[in-house]
Amino acid sequence: MENTKVSIALAGNPNSGKTTIFNSVTGARQHVGNYPGVTVEKREGYRKFKNHELLVVDLPGTYSLTAHSLDELVARNFIVQDKPDVIVDILDAGNLERNLYLAVQLLELERPMVVALNMVDVAESIGTKIDEKVLSEKLGVPVVRTIGNRHTGLDDLLAAAVKVAGDKTQKTFVINYGDYVESKITEISNLLVEVKHELRYPQRWLALKLLENDTEIVNAVKGLAEGARVLTAVDAARKSLQDSAGMDPELAIANLRYQFVGTLSQQVITSKREGVLTASDKIDRVLTNRMLGLPVFLGLMWLLFNFVFAAGAYPQDWIEQGMGALGNWAGQTMPEGDLRSLVVDGIIGGVGGVISFLPNIIILFLGIAVLEDTGYMARAAFIMDRVMHAVGLHGKSFIPLLLGFGCSVPAIMGTRTLENPRDRLVTILVTPLMSCSARLPVYTLLIAAFFHESIAGTVLFSIYILGIFLAIVMARIFRSVLFTGEPEPFVMELPPYRIPTIQSILMHMWERSVLYLKKAGTIILAVSILVWFMVNYPSQVDFSKDYEALAAQAEASFSQQVDEEIVKPLNIGAIEDNKDLEVLIADLTAIDEEFAAESEELEEESAELAALTAEKDAKVKELETTNPELYPLAARYLELKGESDEQLAAYESEQAHEKLEHSYAGQIGKFIEPAIQPLGFDWKSGIGLVASFAAKEVLVSTMGTIYNLGTEDEGSVALQQALADDPNFTPLVAYSLMVFVLIYSPCLAALAVIKRESNSWKWPAFACVYTTALAWIMSFLVYQIGTLMGY
Repeated sequence: MENTKVSIALAGNPNSGKTTIFNSVTGARQHVGNYPGVTVEKREGYRKFKNHELLVVDLPGTYSLTAHSLDELVARNFIVQDKPDVIVDILDAGNLERNLYLAVQLLELERPMVVALNMVDVAESIGTKIDEKVLSEKLGVPVVRTIGNRHTGLDDLLAAAVKVAGDKTQKTFVINYGDYVESKITEISNLLVEVKHELRYPQRWLALKLLENDTEIVNAVKGLAEGARVLTAVDAARKSLQDSAGMDPELAIANLRYQFVGTLSQQVITSKREGVLTASDKIDRVLTNRMLGLPVFLGLMWLLFNFVFAAGAYPQDWIEQGMGALGNWAGQTMPEGDLRSLVVDGIIGGVGGVISFLPNIIILFLGIAVLEDTGYMARAAFIMDRVMHAVGLHGKSFIPLLLGFGCSVPAIMGTRTLENPRDRLVTILVTPLMSCSARLPVYTLLIAAFFHESIAGTVLFSIYILGIFLAIVMARIFRSVLFTGEPEPFVMELPPYRIPTIQSILMHMWERSVLYLKKAGTIILAVSILVWFMVNYPSQVDFSKDYEALAAQAEASFSQQVDEEIVKPLNIGAIEDNKDLEVLIADLTAIDEEFAAESEELEEESAELAALTAEKDAKVKELETTNPELYPLAARYLELKGESDEQLAAYESEQAHEKLEHSYAGQIGKFIEPAIQPLGFDWKSGIGLVASFAAKEVLVSTMGTIYNLGTEDEGSVALQQALADDPNFTPLVAYSLMVFVLIYSPCLAALAVIKRESNSWKWPAFACVYTTALAWIMSFLVYQIGTLMGY
């Protein structure tokens, strides 16, 4: 038999098991993108079945095809315009009547169709038995019993779909809406035939949608040559229906359709136990309880939040170490120059920054997949809706905002759980105001430098509270100005609790991770290279000092002192000529390096540090006792070398500072200084803010370079002291800077993901502009009011 291609569209209500069947049928052969021009996710999968190549498209889950939402419009347009060979409608057998409403609308589109009666095991467990043969007879299409998470009936489903697609015919399915409505449908249908339109919709369906005042269909008819004539007749028909039915025609037609569905359900459901308390009902008595629901939910979110960033810390550290090792290898292998700097600092550094987020992404979507597939996510939205509704957000918005305290990137991706585009965009726009962990090194540095430890915790807490307050205010403003309209009513089906399948969870994690790397990674890589260019060019700088000559002079001075104080007294030509001295110097160096590595994370007055110090002193004393004559010379050599290395590092850092000042980034810092002076900042802070546009924690290393200290971490006492000694820096300026860092533009990773999630550059640009403007206003108020109060 010849190999043929068959396109299958999977349709169904949310929580009908559609995605489980999609994953079971297609496995790893999936592609995830967006439908052209919209932000609705498009999932396609492939499967070889017997002699057929199947293209399976997972349509957005919808309750109807009335085009009230973007999901409904996309699903409808795909069926009508792309014309898949067959539609497979997934029905939740336990909620048959509600699911049949979409099924009959799909049948009215006059496309070949197969019905999958899914989760029949769950339905039977609550006493619902369905006669699929009667259902098939009434609908005029094949009906196949399936249990998606057990792969039961899927081969039969595919066989039926292939057969129906091969027949290329579909029995006409007509709901009788009553004599009066039917007469109007016939009237409009005849008129449409008369005007000879070229719209691709079925004739009867088109007339029905015009009577329902479907916005997209009305606009399509307006574009016809005789569209005005048709719409005039439609308006008259609608008015006549309104007068006769006493209600809006759309509502009247929907009621008639529900009556048909109700009658059909009674005919095919052969038995049902009423008043059965299911396992889901029993669990919900606790999880959605008025008193216990919120604490349980907050506890689960706290666990997810900590799990994401605690468990992700280990692989994230491994990735950072791996990228660091790769960078060191490239730096040692490649000759010194711009190309090496580009590869090491721009490309490896940029990509490493992106990949290091991947463990958090994977773990986040592991948690989300489990919550969604078990059915708890719907309960979470139900529990939090009242709280979030007060600030113009949806109940589901709480989860991304909570995750925003760890990292804005997975938090923004987490807004995919929000169906309404307005709620989703508002949540995306305010999520960056949550103080992510990347900002914490900046806070730690500035608080340690300018605030006493007795109030340090209070200062840090105030920054976090400010972010929460601003997110609430901006959410209310956005809903009142940008995204006007009544708040979305909270109508959500609470599906039965289920045990998630491993395949579904793994597919969920895999597709999001690959998407993150492909989309966000490429954008971040390009912009990271741009940032590298701005910091490193122009490469030719007229330095105020001859740093090469100063370095050579320092090295010569070191060599001269070694000759005079160590080499000559021993009557040797070089240190290497005395093997015992060389070994002793190496041993002392090893002791120092080991102590530095082991004490790096220890607090200054801790018992562990005291023990390490005592152990180090004992090892040094042992070497001194063993080598009483050579020890003073070895110690002096290390002292001289330390002074020399310190001097060379100072020259190198001073040169880097001067080069940075003359770089494009430095010029920008000078250029923007007048704009940030009212906030208490000078050009050096300006450079730090420009550099940390890529990632907020970069501000720390940038300030270390600016203050001639090289790259420092947030625990560096030297950098803290340098900031404290700067006359331009005060506690008020430090707090103003923390406020600015809290609010201003999301990092490159977050902006890239906003672009990915909104499918437009408009929203990341808007997020960048509004947060920076808000940061300026808030920092201005902090600094100016603080100055007036004498701080």
